[in-house]
Amino acid sequence: MSRPFQARQDSSPTASTLPRTQIVPYSGAIIFIGASTGGTEAIREVLARLPADIPPILMTQHMPEMFTGSFARRLDMLSKISVKEAVHGEIIEPGVAYLAPGHSHLQIKKRPTGGYQCELSRSVPVNHHRPSVDVLFHSAAEQVGRSAIGVILTGMGKDGAAGLLHMMQEGAWTIGQDQATCVVYGMPREAALLGALKEVVPITEVAARVLHRLGGGFHTHAEYPRV
Repeated sequence: MSRPFQARQDSSPTASTLPRTQIVPYSGAIIFIGASTGGTEAIREVLARLPADIPPILMTQHMPEMFTGSFARRLDMLSKISVKEAVHGEIIEPGVAYLAPGHSHLQIKKRPTGGYQCELSRSVPVNHHRPSVDVLFHSAAEQVGRSAIGVILTGMGKDGAAGLLHMMQEGAWTIGQDQATCVVYGMPREAALLGALKEVVPITEVAARVLHRLGGGFHTHAEYPRV
């Protein structure tokens, strides 16, 4: 599989230094993460190991809506990247992780003018969950395809397994947390049983495997789409 994103060192401004009116929608590699029981610490572990110039990340964690805002703020304080609750219709940007709010499914959607945006929906629960990891992963398969990286972490049940298989079938790279480091080896196990995982690794190695798939030596600055 070819690597859809290649970071390199140069003197170009990063997304954080460009005026927002100059930033065009990101259209490269995108990372998708799903988790449930034990996922708050697992996600923290992954994000804390990622550099500030990482491509965009979309995440679904099973969590009541009164807690997702504070969880996003906590992750933001502990990470080099920016972390926030996703807002319906917002354009995704590199260096930002978008967390599904506890009241809505999170999906990614191509924009007619290029790039992608977040889409929220209060439609019926899927696998008894809203937000659902499957909803996020299916949208990744349909909208991003082989430029996506899917990560399924600790959690009870099967939410996300079918969506991750869909992602893999569309050419995405898929990673599952191993049994030894899961609080509950449910969602990754179901994904493994479906044959949806390209790699199975301990939680401490997930970030490194994501960076490897993005293209080797990650530098301080990445080349981002811009005007």
